[in-house]
This record gives sequence, C-alpha cells and structure tokens, in this order.
Amino acid sequence: MTDLAGAVWRTSSRSNDQGLCVEVADNLARTVGVVAVRDSKDPAGPVLAVTAPGWTAFVEAVRRGRFRV
Repeated sequence: MTDLAGAVWRTSSRSNDQGLCVEVADNLARTVGVVAVRDSKDPAGPVLAVTAPGWTAFVEAVRRGRFRV
C-alpha cells in the first residue's frame, strides 16, 4: 500500500460545476513514485495510485486526443 499521508490535493483545472471533478496529488511523484487521483466529491473514498511514468503517458494521450467522449 502506498503512503498518501503527504499528498497535496488539487482540483483539475478542467473541472466544471457539474460535479464531474477529480483531484490529483502529483507531489508524491518524487518521493513515493506515484500520482494519486480521487473523486473530489468523496475525498475519504478510494484513491487511484498511478506510477509517475504511467501518469505522464496518460496525460500525453489525453492531450493528443486519444480519449474522446
């Protein structure tokens, strides 16, 4: 299990007022090696921990339009 005690959560800049928000703690990438993601409506709920390289690959794929709704 990854220790998330030092997580500094920030809301996505792409969040909207429709309640479809995520929070990211990317400050852990250097110390723990993961980026944590959670639902902003449920901060005590489950957290997805992704490796730092995996997060970078995901963000790049989003920027390039690989995931469309």
